[in-house]
Amino acid sequence: MGFIISIDQGTTGTTSLLIDSKSYKLLDKVNQEFPQIYPSPGWVEHNLDEIWETVKNTINELISKNNIDPKSIDCIGITNQRETTCAFDSSGNPLANAIVWQDRRTSSFCDHLKSKNLEGTIKEKTGLTLDPYFSGTKMNWLLENNDNVKKANKENNLKFGTIDTFLLFKLTHGTSFRTEPSNASRTLLMDLEKTTWDSSLLEVFGIKESFLPEICDSFFNFGETKGLDFLPDGIPITGILGDQQAALFGQAGINEGDIKCTYGTGAFMLLNTGSKIHYSNNGLLSTVAYRKNNKTQYALEGSCYIAGAAVQWLRDNLKIIQNSPDIEGLAKKITDLKEMEHLLFLPFFTGIGSPYWKAEAKGAIIGLTRDTNESHLARACLDGIAFSINDLIKAMKEDTHIDLKELKVDGGAVTNELLLEIQATVSELNIIRPKIIETTAYGAALAAGIGNKTIEIENIHDLWKQDSVHKENENQKGFYEKKKKAWDEKIKKLFL
Repeated sequence: MGFIISIDQGTTGTTSLLIDSKSYKLLDKVNQEFPQIYPSPGWVEHNLDEIWETVKNTINELISKNNIDPKSIDCIGITNQRETTCAFDSSGNPLANAIVWQDRRTSSFCDHLKSKNLEGTIKEKTGLTLDPYFSGTKMNWLLENNDNVKKANKENNLKFGTIDTFLLFKLTHGTSFRTEPSNASRTLLMDLEKTTWDSSLLEVFGIKESFLPEICDSFFNFGETKGLDFLPDGIPITGILGDQQAALFGQAGINEGDIKCTYGTGAFMLLNTGSKIHYSNNGLLSTVAYRKNNKTQYALEGSCYIAGAAVQWLRDNLKIIQNSPDIEGLAKKITDLKEMEHLLFLPFFTGIGSPYWKAEAKGAIIGLTRDTNESHLARACLDGIAFSINDLIKAMKEDTHIDLKELKVDGGAVTNELLLEIQATVSELNIIRPKIIETTAYGAALAAGIGNKTIEIENIHDLWKQDSVHKENENQKGFYEKKKKAWDEKIKKLFL
């Protein structure tokens, strides 16, 4: 029996899956969280050594729990938090903490580039808006502000990458310094049409191309394991995708018009737009879905920075729930929605992403009264997540004129039945949940199988299975129509 290991390196933890390489059945998964680092307001960092430890630990546990021979691992797939930026040296030693995609420290630098009228050029070349979210601004900050990075730059001993590149470098003992287009397209440094680093953009951000990884196909033999104490030498790493693209792939979203939303720390919606780049007029991003045999499939993307993180805030900061799943039971205590008419939860703790792109925005709870209690806050939080995602759906419809009827969903939060019902009602769509909700990691396993030539891309549809369909609650349509209007008015008044 052969196996695929899939590594899903996410924002709050690492999940590794064990997959049967013949049937593609999910056999087991292991997750390990790691600390978030907040050095200053608006700053978010990760310790790269801690991330690497979680990768080692989760793979080790998978192997020991399932009593498998590591030599029976046929290949490895990687998916990762995308814009999070790593700086390391030629030995794989981190030069700084990773700057996380949520980090807003480069807002002033973005404003500076906007003042030089570079925003339009950057969007045309990259499909992205000029925002601290993306990696190029973070690389520039490290070059300007971190002594270790400055020194490595002078000594030509500097390597920049997203998390996939760092993990690949570590897994191959420094023999492979590569990435692929779904990750590279999130840097502000890649020409979207050519899927190559762009020299004029590199100049804008002050980055040498020699410091950046080679861009390969998403399904490719990126290198082989070497010199590890937890895996034998010679296991090929054959598939890499950014986390949202991997989720689209895991949802069998390989054809034009396929759409999914992942409810993780943030919420991310991707619509496959086929072989042509579709530029948005409504605050969405144009990005790469995947590249195979040097042919690129594109996507439109909308991103909410905060989704599950809002629930974590209620858990960790307000302590009104002990565990994140507890929010559903607490929110269900609200039986009369009239109590919620004036209450709005705006989950903009780290600014607003799509479709408004307001880096300076802050979260807010509006409409509090003396009788507001924990249950009201829980329900308002779920409503706020659903409204944020509905803004993405509206933008997708306006950009593409596709009459969307359904939305495939995945991620940890989709076990919340109430949230999916609210989403269906707010968005007037059927919300479809698959049997495997670890879609991101599963998508990376499929990518590895394609790269290892054990499965064809056309066969992915056969592996996707539906778990449930959530339809709009007819009794609550009127209530949510009013709430949507209130939501739009508050955003316009506060942020636009």
